[in-house]
Amino acid sequence: MLKRLLKRSEYDALEQRYRTQYFNSIVGHKNICLIGTKDFQDRTNLAIFNSLVHIGSNPPLLGIIFRPDSVQRHTYENILSTKEYTVNLIAESDIAAAHQTAARYLREQSEFDQTGLDAEYLKGFHAPLVASSPIAIGVAFRNNIAIPLNGTNLVIGEVQWIKYPEEIVAPDGFADLTKAGIVGCIGLDAYTRGTLVQRFEYAKPDKPPRIKS
Repeated sequence: MLKRLLKRSEYDALEQRYRTQYFNSIVGHKNICLIGTKDFQDRTNLAIFNSLVHIGSNPPLLGIIFRPDSVQRHTYENILSTKEYTVNLIAESDIAAAHQTAARYLREQSEFDQTGLDAEYLKGFHAPLVASSPIAIGVAFRNNIAIPLNGTNLVIGEVQWIKYPEEIVAPDGFADLTKAGIVGCIGLDAYTRGTLVQRFEYAKPDKPPRIKS
């Protein structure tokens, strides 16, 4: 396969939409999720994100990148206001509806209603989860970090609960998401299935790679 070297000056000269699509896809497969929120007027919101980041496991922290607020960001505003939101991994059967949540609906138009996805609630938690999501996570807002380089914001939240099918978790705690039927993405509009290739034992400098049995 012939490889091309794209220099920064050439990258900057690319047409804007092409450049956005190119960079979003060339950097690799991404996690994808639906963020569920509800404001204090009981207006629900659901939006698709491909910027979910694992921050740490003790305490369990997740990060999401929000683009500059040049337009209304209902999800971002709801999180800062209510301090609670859900992270919902996406089932393959829901990808069309999930993709549609990227449309710029009015605040009064719930993406749950517009896409046919059903909202579900856990007692005592303000934000809705997606009923058909194989794995849903309840998150409490903890920090909002501005990134001056491009005007984005990193929102960090602490996990309060996780709802998942018990059979996907191995005795050692490994959650095999390939058994849950969730999808990932490449770029802004391409959805992918996950396939488990191989698990390995913990790497040590004095031993060769060992396949986990």
